[in-house]
Amino acid sequence: MNQPAKALLIATMDTKGQEALFISTCLQQAGISVQIMDAGIKGNSPVPVNFSRTEIAKAGGKTLAEVQSIVHEGEALEIMTKGAVACTQNLYRQSRIQGVIGLGGSMGTTLASAVMRALPVGVPKVMISTMASRDTRAFVGTKDILMLHSVCDLAGLNRLTRKILRNGALALAGMLQSVQITEDQRSKPLVFLSTLGTTEACAQLVRQTLEDKGNEVVIFHTVGSGGKAMEEMLEPEGVSILVDLSLHEMADHRFGGDYDAGPQRGNTALQLGLPTIVVPGNIDFLVSGPLETTRRLFPHRPYHAHNSAITVVRSTHQEIEILAQTLAGWCNEATGPVRMLIPMDGFSAFDSKQGPLYDPNGPQRFTQTMQKNLNDHRIMSLIPCHINDPEFSEAVLEAVYHLNIS
Repeated sequence: MNQPAKALLIATMDTKGQEALFISTCLQQAGISVQIMDAGIKGNSPVPVNFSRTEIAKAGGKTLAEVQSIVHEGEALEIMTKGAVACTQNLYRQSRIQGVIGLGGSMGTTLASAVMRALPVGVPKVMISTMASRDTRAFVGTKDILMLHSVCDLAGLNRLTRKILRNGALALAGMLQSVQITEDQRSKPLVFLSTLGTTEACAQLVRQTLEDKGNEVVIFHTVGSGGKAMEEMLEPEGVSILVDLSLHEMADHRFGGDYDAGPQRGNTALQLGLPTIVVPGNIDFLVSGPLETTRRLFPHRPYHAHNSAITVVRSTHQEIEILAQTLAGWCNEATGPVRMLIPMDGFSAFDSKQGPLYDPNGPQRFTQTMQKNLNDHRIMSLIPCHINDPEFSEAVLEAVYHLNIS
């Protein structure tokens, strides 16, 4: 007989005990084994728990009394969060939990979501929160956390909170009862590939061909969180090769665009020694907000209103040269095999003869800077076509095969 799936329920039990107990009951009725972690500070839990606030504080490096004596609530929360993360990671390593559910307001959401972000992608994570209708990037980060808006305050059980809490519990139960990934899938070589819609034609042809040859391909949308998540998972997921078609997040980080993935975007795989195909896809533009906002932030620049919320701004030649210089430096310091492919007729759908931001001189400026700064020119190939032309996809695939992958 199969053992029931095991869930960890995280709550500040002094303020959310009644609601947590209701979630626990719903999970148990769905056939899930539940362990409760009390991350509260001030008061006792109204029900027995599996992991007490005393244990959590100790794992965070303090006694509970020391945490309770801290005047600033943010500092106290930081210690309890550290302890909760450490305890949960230990439970996961020991296969004592398979999924996590949390509930709370701003403080409870901050703690429980930090715990969830410390777990691998694919581990079921549900966060029932009063904060879920806001910008949730600080809570979700680069992980697959299901944020469920509580609609009303999580202060007691009533006809509304019961519905929301039950739905959250059953969502986790459904995830825990789903079929796990098969070993056959895991045996395939894993390829990570970055793109945006403006390089989608290239990405899809590369993906389809690699999959037809027996590889598993995961595509990441380079909107800030996408590139960051991709690079975080390169090593843990055992990636065979990175095909970095869209380095747009480098431009947005450096020059104030919205799709910022941090200062090392584009360098992680090179430093890990992972076989990498580098393409300057989508560096020809920055992403900003609505048109009027963009005009204030980037005056006197060519624009294209992608939709009512997103405006793209043409990269200047100076910006492209700075990015090329940065990439050349990273390639020079790479610890593994690298190939750089430059599509000389344009870096994105916007940067094409039919596109709204076409600049035929952009690729030339990028190439000239690369040639000045790259130590080994043999890793660089100039491809006389547009990035979305089939010929460029074929060049990418040839480079993949050259690195002995597939």
